[in-house]
Amino acid sequence: MTLMTLLQAGGAMGSGMSSILMIVAMVAIFYFFLIRPQSKQQKKLQEARKAMKPGDKIMTSGGIYGTIREINTENNQVTIEVWEGVKMKVDFNQVYALTESKK
Repeated sequence: MTLMTLLQAGGAMGSGMSSILMIVAMVAIFYFFLIRPQSKQQKKLQEARKAMKPGDKIMTSGGIYGTIREINTENNQVTIEVWEGVKMKVDFNQVYALTESKK
């Protein structure tokens, strides 16, 4: 009788270990397929923003294309020219992509 009880307890403990291993495996999969690539992309975007200078052609997160005319680091704003003589101020974090540079 006691042997049977020990075998049942051992089976329950093995089931708990497999559940823990499954959770660890799922966390690892989420990290390598979702979190890590997103953080790499974010780091690349931050480096591109630091390299921006007046004259660069950019796109905002809202899909507006323009040319950087001024970067104000104090207010965290970028002045872009979207059409000849038409300028807009946007938050620096809304500058999404560098399209091409003026040569």
